[in-house]
Amino acid sequence: MTHVFHRDPRNRYPVAVRGDGAYLFDANGKRYLDASGGAAVSCLGHSDRAVIDAIQRQLDVLPYAHTSFFSNEPMERLADVLVEHSAGAFDKVYFVSGGSEAIEAALKLARQYFVERGEPQRRYVVARAQSYHGNTLGALAVGGNAARRRQFEPLLIGATHVSPCYAYRGLHAGESEAAYGERLAAELESEIRRLDGDKVIAFVAETVSGATLGAVTPVPGYFRAVREVCDRYGVLLILDEVMCGMGRCGSLFAYSEEGVVPDLVAVAKGLGAGYQPIGAVLASKKIFDTIVTGTGFFQHGHTYLGHAAACAGALAVQRRLHEDGLLARVSPLGEALRRRLHAAFADHPHVGDLRGRGLFRGIELVADRETKKPFDPALRVHARIKQEALAQGLMCYPMGGTLDGLRGDHVLLAPPFIVDEAQLDELVEKFGRTLERTLAEVAAAA
Repeated sequence: MTHVFHRDPRNRYPVAVRGDGAYLFDANGKRYLDASGGAAVSCLGHSDRAVIDAIQRQLDVLPYAHTSFFSNEPMERLADVLVEHSAGAFDKVYFVSGGSEAIEAALKLARQYFVERGEPQRRYVVARAQSYHGNTLGALAVGGNAARRRQFEPLLIGATHVSPCYAYRGLHAGESEAAYGERLAAELESEIRRLDGDKVIAFVAETVSGATLGAVTPVPGYFRAVREVCDRYGVLLILDEVMCGMGRCGSLFAYSEEGVVPDLVAVAKGLGAGYQPIGAVLASKKIFDTIVTGTGFFQHGHTYLGHAAACAGALAVQRRLHEDGLLARVSPLGEALRRRLHAAFADHPHVGDLRGRGLFRGIELVADRETKKPFDPALRVHARIKQEALAQGLMCYPMGGTLDGLRGDHVLLAPPFIVDEAQLDELVEKFGRTLERTLAEVAAAA
């Protein structure tokens, strides 16, 4: 009997009691390879001494001071590091406690920016179908996951959605990737024009899509075309890198691979690597200067923003990435994982697509490889995969509703940056067993 209101009260969760590198252990002593970083959070694994020590030292000195009264040294230094590594793209950092808060802050900052500019008529946000931006009401509103949104629709702000950049299902026969990207940018422009152009605040997108689509990378040139459309109508570009940023795709900021710079970027998850709750919004100089020369302050705030211990931990994470070379491991390890996944599953009759970048990989499962027909949602293939993987001692991140919020199944893999090649072999072997046993169950149930 538990008094905890769990995510799924019907489920009996094992109790995690210890972490060691890429592994978690439950109360019965069972070991699980964390191949998803929880939810792409634990990029340094579960026992990084440098990060733990940094948090403990900060707790000894100053655990917390409310930011309406004080700044604190770890927050100031962390902001410096993030701005420095943005290569001049951003000038200021607004710290929060997680990804949903980061998106909320970005939306409100974008709206206030236009109010300060004398454009209060701007009220709409355009985002993408099958996106995920968080579970608070503003983040949920711009998110495009129909199943998550449905019961809360009456509470959500006005946001509209255009097609995602999802080449596996969106690319037309005979269409080049360049033409596909231009077509999607034209769709965005059409939607902005439908909303009268000067009434649109921002376009919000995940640089590399996360939970809802499963590590879908944009086609080359897509974001450059999007940036041009946004600039044409004075619309801000907000990129959500809560899941795909902070090194997960091989560079600290995933947008750096796309040849664009957003106006605002939201980060979290890997920022603190799971050691303390933290997120952030990085803002361009034009947005900060507009706020400061207007009312002079951002009309927003949370109790724990800029938490000293959280910032100390995140600062230690940055040192591990840059000074200790862990960021440099992501691309070669990601390529090693890609090779293993393709060798094991590229010809599998129920694997439709293998995709991703760095240590951020997606596997889309299908009932029929030739037609790309998804499994019957009633079979709950993704849920079966999760349970069987745990039985095999593997943590992965399956999701359903890949196509439209109802149909489709995929699995997200996001192992920690400390993983070694033997553990990649273990990952693929355990996932292979998981897949075969799950498909046998599904065949029996169908």
